[in-house]
Amino acid sequence: MNVAVVTVGDELLAGRTVNSNATWLCKRLAERGVTVERVTTLPDRISDIAHVVNEYRAAYDAVIVTGGLGPTHDDVTMAGVAAALGRDLADHEQAHTWLANEGYSRDDLTDGTTDLPAGARALHNEIGVAPGAVLESVYVLPGVPAEMKAMFETVADEFAGTPTYREVVVADEPESALLERIEELRSAFDVSVGSYPGESVRVAIESTDEAVVREAAAWLRERVESRA
Repeated sequence: MNVAVVTVGDELLAGRTVNSNATWLCKRLAERGVTVERVTTLPDRISDIAHVVNEYRAAYDAVIVTGGLGPTHDDVTMAGVAAALGRDLADHEQAHTWLANEGYSRDDLTDGTTDLPAGARALHNEIGVAPGAVLESVYVLPGVPAEMKAMFETVADEFAGTPTYREVVVADEPESALLERIEELRSAFDVSVGSYPGESVRVAIESTDEAVVREAAAWLRERVESRA
């Protein structure tokens, strides 16, 4: 399963808010064996959201959109998703019923709180108020991290793939000195390899075969200089 993650918010693009939602989602999806192939941040602009969601839903198994939910002037994500799928926004009766059961009357809610794309499945917000939605392969979640995490867990079982196993070998050598051994490693084992320099070089070895990862990591550890 491959997925695109779209985070929406002018404050993200201005650097005023750290995009922790994208990092958390990528990690959580990877744990479930799902491949995240795109992470895109967009402004609070309906046309941009509609364009990107429409493009990504054609290219990936699912699109997860976070941020910009609610009834205020800059909460335009639902409108953007609705435009991408050619739907109107409509007051969602199930979302209203759930909020009523939580103690919210219609008079308590700002107009537009439960407006979702027509035909969407409502995702209830266990921590906040504004509901999320699922429409075809597009999942729309809140931007508030605690709300987003709780809501994602209600649909987590809808995201699954083949687990990837990973081991890291730390080498106290320049990255350039490791190139030949990394090429040998890739030739000898069916693994993907990434190298990340810092005070030492971290060589990450990944595969869907756990035994191959262990064997490849052991092979490389025997051939690099390391303090450990």
